[in-house]
Amino acid sequence: MELIEAMRGRHAVRAYLDRPVARETVEAILEAARFAPSGVNSQPWQVVVTAGEAKRRLGERLAAARRAGEPPRPDYDYYPRRWREPYRSRRKACGLALYGALGIARDDRERQMEAWCANYHFFGAPVGLIFHMDRDLATGSFLDMGMFMQNVMLAARAHGLGTCPQASLAEYPDLVRAELDLDEDRIIVCGMALGHEDTAAAVNRYRLEREPVTAFTRFVDL
Repeated sequence: MELIEAMRGRHAVRAYLDRPVARETVEAILEAARFAPSGVNSQPWQVVVTAGEAKRRLGERLAAARRAGEPPRPDYDYYPRRWREPYRSRRKACGLALYGALGIARDDRERQMEAWCANYHFFGAPVGLIFHMDRDLATGSFLDMGMFMQNVMLAARAHGLGTCPQASLAEYPDLVRAELDLDEDRIIVCGMALGHEDTAAAVNRYRLEREPVTAFTRFVDL
């Protein structure tokens, strides 16, 4: 797949076919992704690849915490504590588009809960990735991790696979560490679903608008 096409066509996949992904394919994706840049070549990224029964147990444990009303306790703040424009409107549009594609009414709390808990099960993808790194690293390492993850998503597209990066998998990091036997010195950054996209699913067909280049760029002497 041509690179620009892969970048423009990448989207969050939230429904997957019941079709396995070979370990060799996952290894090939990570083999390509490892060439991501990082400050002083620190390469802070670490990945747990989970599937089968282990993935099911992790999803059920996280979903149980959510259904029990346990407040999220992430290792770091992904979102701002107070939303302002233009981010508030973009967030609202994202939620409305997702629930609209799923056919969930604004007052249907049970179906909203089901939709949220689907995050913890990697939306039914056969493979789930958990990205983590050392707790004593600084903000720059999050940038490095983001570039590595983008490489993962683009490499997945080259192998005909879809992905969905998921901040939700970091909501209960203590449970993730316990289930995956990770030490307390590991920050759970996020998760990612990986598998064959169900192109017939409505949730995979909606798209969100992106700002034009002129909206976020200022040229100086060019």
